[in-house]
Amino acid sequence: MMKLNNSDNKGAGPSPATRPAETLKQDVLRHVLYSLGRDTENPDKQTVFRALAMSLRDRLVEKWIASQREIYARSSKRVYYLSLEFLPGPFLRENLIALGLENEAREALSDIGYSLEDVAEEEYEPGLGNGGLGRLASCYLDSMATLRLPAYGYGIRYAYGIFYQLIKDGKQVERADNWLRGGTHWEFERSHYVHPVRFYGQVREWVDEQGRLRHSLENATTVMAMACDMFIPGCRNDYVLNMRLWAARSSREFEFSFFNTGDYIGAVEEKIRDENISMVLYPNDEAPEGKELRLKQQFFLVSATIQDIVRRFRKKGSPWDQLPRKNVIHLNETHPAVAIPELMRILVDEELLTWEEAWYICVRTFAYTNHTVLPEALEVWPEELFRKLLPRHLQIIHEINRRFLHDVRRQFPNDPNILGRVSLIYEGESRWVRMSHLAIVGSFSVNGVSAHHSEILKESVFHDFYKIFPERFNNKTNGVTPRRWLRQCNPTLAWLITEHIGPEWLTDLAQLKKLEPYAGSEGFHRAWMEVRLRNKHKLAEYIREKNGITVMPESLFDVHVKRFHEYKRQLLNVLHVIALYNRIRSNPASMSVPRTFIFGGKAAPGYYMAKHIIQLINAVAYTINTDPRVGDLLKVVFLQNYCVTLAERIIPATDLSEQISTAGMEASGTGNMKFALNGAITIGTHDGANIEIMEHVGSDNLFLFGLLSHEVNEMRAQGYNPRSFYERDSELREVLDMIAGGFFSPAEPHLFRDIVESLLNHGDRYMVLADFRSYAYRQQDVANAFMDTTAWARMSMLNTSRMGFFSSDRAVDEYAKDIWGVSGV
Repeated sequence: MMKLNNSDNKGAGPSPATRPAETLKQDVLRHVLYSLGRDTENPDKQTVFRALAMSLRDRLVEKWIASQREIYARSSKRVYYLSLEFLPGPFLRENLIALGLENEAREALSDIGYSLEDVAEEEYEPGLGNGGLGRLASCYLDSMATLRLPAYGYGIRYAYGIFYQLIKDGKQVERADNWLRGGTHWEFERSHYVHPVRFYGQVREWVDEQGRLRHSLENATTVMAMACDMFIPGCRNDYVLNMRLWAARSSREFEFSFFNTGDYIGAVEEKIRDENISMVLYPNDEAPEGKELRLKQQFFLVSATIQDIVRRFRKKGSPWDQLPRKNVIHLNETHPAVAIPELMRILVDEELLTWEEAWYICVRTFAYTNHTVLPEALEVWPEELFRKLLPRHLQIIHEINRRFLHDVRRQFPNDPNILGRVSLIYEGESRWVRMSHLAIVGSFSVNGVSAHHSEILKESVFHDFYKIFPERFNNKTNGVTPRRWLRQCNPTLAWLITEHIGPEWLTDLAQLKKLEPYAGSEGFHRAWMEVRLRNKHKLAEYIREKNGITVMPESLFDVHVKRFHEYKRQLLNVLHVIALYNRIRSNPASMSVPRTFIFGGKAAPGYYMAKHIIQLINAVAYTINTDPRVGDLLKVVFLQNYCVTLAERIIPATDLSEQISTAGMEASGTGNMKFALNGAITIGTHDGANIEIMEHVGSDNLFLFGLLSHEVNEMRAQGYNPRSFYERDSELREVLDMIAGGFFSPAEPHLFRDIVESLLNHGDRYMVLADFRSYAYRQQDVANAFMDTTAWARMSMLNTSRMGFFSSDRAVDEYAKDIWGVSGV
């Protein structure tokens, strides 16, 4: 029987319980018994995981309270980071590393009968984000805590996150991601922090006894937002901030009038409808009901958060003009942009400030990060939906717009067309609210997320706004946290680095530069490549278990994992795969380097073409992997349900990182940074942060190809003809004819013809055919480089050693100094 140690051992010398590992073990067993009501003798893995999570949460909450006391004592200016997505990944290993308890946990769990790796596998990953946007937000919270900033993350506690992806018969199938099925033991539900959020209703206007025009919302539907806090620790600095996620709760448990008449379904109908708001991440917004729910989610987050900020500000009794001096509200993309009219509503309608006073406060409080290059991807909402759901906010937006356009008309009297281009309301056959325009007009700072992206914003996407507000535009290149994306996901490489340069790189990634003197060391190259090969063996075993495919760890692991979208050009990659397959069929000796192509990523449920490309990749994979002529020369693998946990397996084992978006369409990317940080070599276009990675790692240490963004625009302006590339490139023509002719779908010969049609007859919007030959040539350069193992090892380690700039600590420090005006406590 495993017993809890309750003795104090006074006068008996050091007690075993004073050792951190023994203390942690006793805490785990105490939670097994008293929190979970289980026997401490031979508890199962899931029980041990829960008890360990609770034991760590105990430590986190103590440090969080101390951190909050310090913020209040110093009266620090606070940062509120609003994001509709967070993608934190599993918490256990991250929290152990931050608390400096990883070794102690190993020892404690070993005494109980488990390894840390086995217990960590029991954690369900919270799918609170869709991809890069949510993962970036989580990296930034990690860095805010590590830099000890007085910051808070605000989002929604979705009961069902991004869908769980299955691949059935080669097709993507979506299943509900019930990440809360086992409960979550990291959070605290704050039932005393509940705010009313009001939708629908009618706006009542009247003049009060002092002659002021007043507004109120009547007959509104109220939903309650309950706070749920998860703690984010800094790296070994005793500082903890919280990510506050809002869960929807009905304003009444059920309608008693229905209940008393025996209508039990009607009694809970309203409760279910209200709580749907925080039920699922990104409902399908093809139908009007989905659009309405999506906008509801955005306002739900915003209203609850602004009320929480106001509650905290009022504690000091400060005048309202102090709000921007003590607070900054950061909008991560346009999803929370309705926070601007919501704060205006509170200041004007409830606090009775004049419009001018309220706007002065508002525009000095908000900052906005744009993550979107594509103009058609900029968020807009039908004005009628706004009028139905948020009638008072639409009035405020119209007034913001009226005053803004008045100023623009005076500033640019000779350019009457500018008014339509910058208006917050788009007026065509129907009227739309432009959320990016609202965010720019209502913020003191507007930043892009890579140098290239920020220039595109100024030169084209928001060129008119740049002329109006040049001082607001700036760049903050993205970064990733080295704690998760090197130390946690690649512990053997992290250990090798620490052994040679010390541990300071964990919180100062620029220290990786100290690796460069080892670039000429044969012994270090050998150790470096041994670590990488070990990681590849682990991934090969995972592929064998999950996909039933045997791949050679010694082959070149060519990896393309990210959200599926046509501009990310997974299609270009698979066209090249087919070209290699054809070369092998013609002459196996032409394949100088065996390759394993690894794909992964989710397509939005309503995005037909992206899902169809997934199906094509799997059809190509089946054909190649079952062709005895190919053998081990070429393997193609699609790993289902790409997520943070899977990324942590794939990234350390990657040789070649595919970052091949159409130039001018990727704002930044962070996958490119994670791969390069772990020693993968990039093949990519001159797009997003690829350009800055090249500037830092050196053009000889990655493979760039393809059209530049201005060349893409020029080719389109001159009349791009994709068929001309098809006609003059015999290898490309063979590939496309095979797809269109049913080579990879013999049971359905026309299955993939529409993919080829989209390239040849519908404009090839993403320049796949225009870049194919350049891409194929660079891939041959990759193969030649991979054959020289010494040169490849040097390229790999130089990529890692020169990635110090791409730390989220650097990025967040720039936000803090240049935009937020805050410093660490």
